[in-house]
Amino acid sequence: MSAIRVSAVEYLNARPLVHGLDGRSDLFDLQFDIPAQCSRQLHDGAVDLGLIPSIEYARGADYRIVPGPAVASEGDVASVALFTTRPATSLRSIAVDSSSRTAATLLRVLCAEWWDIDPKLVKLRPDLPVMLKRCDAALVIGDPALFLDYEKLGLEKVDLGDEWTAMTSLPFVWATWVGRANALGPEHVAALIEARDRGVDAIDDIVSAQCQDDEEQREVGRQYLRDNVSFNLDDRAKAGLKKFYDYAHEFQLVQNRPELRFFDSPTA
Repeated sequence: MSAIRVSAVEYLNARPLVHGLDGRSDLFDLQFDIPAQCSRQLHDGAVDLGLIPSIEYARGADYRIVPGPAVASEGDVASVALFTTRPATSLRSIAVDSSSRTAATLLRVLCAEWWDIDPKLVKLRPDLPVMLKRCDAALVIGDPALFLDYEKLGLEKVDLGDEWTAMTSLPFVWATWVGRANALGPEHVAALIEARDRGVDAIDDIVSAQCQDDEEQREVGRQYLRDNVSFNLDDRAKAGLKKFYDYAHEFQLVQNRPELRFFDSPTA
């Protein structure tokens, strides 16, 4: 099999899914970027496979999901949150990290279905002081949300993963490996599953490499990857993903309610 072009999100929660893939140049030509850019590259055909925000699967044609690996959570996810001094049910405006896609869609669903509010959403760069100067709350994703000392700043943290699970009693799927049909062979799928399995076993090494100079961040990172994030797209996670697509379609945030379609399992 030839090497395929791959784009993966650059956050800590993606690292267990790509563990060791940089050593498989026979199968993967790997690069990292922000979530929105990974999605854009896949949609534009610049890459063959992307570890992309889950909402982007609903916006593509003829896509398939790699079975097994994912970035999911049940309850607190810790890395996707609103930061505010007001209760969520009284927010009038929310600054939204312009690099987010899935989180922004989830926020709209929660506003309408869970908090019963209709705030103004303002897309801004992820600069918390600027965001909070403009709006009542700021949606921040990824490592900046995970490592922010919000209590020191006098802020409340409203975890979107926890709010979703409270509303639905289901996990939330933040990202999956997605590519066009026939882009991957069984060798690619097997290698991606193996990378996930090895990455889950190497969490300590991954966190040490990503947070070299800060022991406090290393402890936060280890707890995050072990307790907050799941890397398995199991049946309950699939149910949560379908429910998310149902809501997104109901609120006209996507044109179609997509069917979950997968690349063949290497053991199929």
